Formats: sequence, structure tokens, C-alpha cells
Amino acid sequence: MGIFNRKDTADTATATAAVAVSPDLAALTGEYTIDPAHSTIGFVARHAMVTNVKGKFLDFSGSLHLDGSDPSASTASLDIKMDSIDTGSADRDGHLKSADFFKIEEFPTMTFRSTKAEAVGGDDYRITGDLEILGTTRSITIDLEFNGAAKDPFGNERVGFEGKAEILRSEWGLTWNAALETGGVLVSDKIKLNFDISAIRNA
Repeated sequence: MGIFNRKDTADTATATAAVAVSPDLAALTGEYTIDPAHSTIGFVARHAMVTNVKGKFLDFSGSLHLDGSDPSASTASLDIKMDSIDTGSADRDGHLKSADFFKIEEFPTMTFRSTKAEAVGGDDYRITGDLEILGTTRSITIDLEFNGAAKDPFGNERVGFEGKAEILRSEWGLTWNAALETGGVLVSDKIKLNFDISAIRNA
């Protein structure tokens, strides 16, 4: 069942039109609010060239607009509070909040605003949008898997997605590093982003 618009070709145009008017898809049309209690926005960085350090943000909000009649009109947005970063180490978190990295006093929020969405087959999708960090905005692409829709025991209509992306932090001005005696650097430039999203349909 598709959420976002599939690129039409001569072979797929008819199938895409059929998906667009699917009753199941149309039933998902609406506004959704991301549920932070059942969602995770995380990241992975390589440390000292030998291991991965994982972290996440504990305070964020976001919304989805899903349009079953015109899936290409579907959108997503996220606002993430940078002082909620959590890597399991208070000292490391403090360093990440400092002027060496996120400068949270000057730039308290990281934002994402979608600009394009497309289906790539099955339940796999791709969403492109503007990611703003430290006042710099660059486009990123997130690969998504649609996990389905369900009504929970409390009557909430939910949709779920898993997503992943890779960025180079230096492109947003996050350039702090330290050289290792054995060669290489302390913190990788490449950062892996992970999204586990549960969103509730607005009443």
C-alpha cells in the first residue's frame, strides 16, 4: 500500500493511478502528529576509527500530512531540541552542546521540512527535504519503510515508518575533531541518522 507518489512511466502509470484511488490508501488521508513517546530520532558516529557511538534526541515534535487522493502532496516536518541530545555520557553530551559542536545557546533547534516524496517499490519510499543545523540548510534524502497503519487500544489511529540517511556533518559546519597518534581522527565526518516514527491521526 503506497503513501507517497510513485514516479510514472509508460509501464507504471496505470498501476499508480489504481494505487492513488485505493480505498485503503484514501482512508489514511489526514493530518498526523508524531508521538515522541513511541518514536526515536537517533544517530551513529564512528569514534576513534574503531567503534560506533550511538545517540538520540529526547525532545522533538513533528507532523505528517498524508494525502491518499494525491500522494505527492504528502509532507513531513520535524523540530528537534538540541539540548535534549543523549549519548549515555553526560560529559560527551555537554561537549556536543558546546561551541565545538551544536552551539545550543545560539542554535537551540534542528529542523527538517520535506520538499519531495516518492515510492521506490513495495513499502519502500524516499523523502527529500531541507535539514537545518547551525543556521545552515542543506537537502538530505531519507530512505523510508512504511510499517503500516493500526488503531491502538486507546482508539488512536497510527501510522509507522522507519527511516535512515547518511550525512557529512562538515557540510553543516560541524568540523571539530582531534587527530589520533595512530592516524585518523577522533570523530567521523559521516553520520548515520535513524528514524523510528509513530504518528497519531489528529482528531
